Amino acid sequence: MSDLVVKAAVKDALAEKNVAGDFYEAIDEEVEELLEEAAARAEANGRKTVQPRDL
Repeated sequence: MSDLVVKAAVKDALAEKNVAGDFYEAIDEEVEELLEEAAARAEANGRKTVQPRDL
């Protein structure tokens, strides 16, 4: 999957911290897993629409 997280947004959110280069890959993996789980929950509930409650 492509980059899901905007690096500039992460840097802005963590303005007072240094961010390791491999952090972005790790956070993308976490987001991808979260999205897959949300999609599976929606499907298990008979929906094609992923909703906030699926998180």
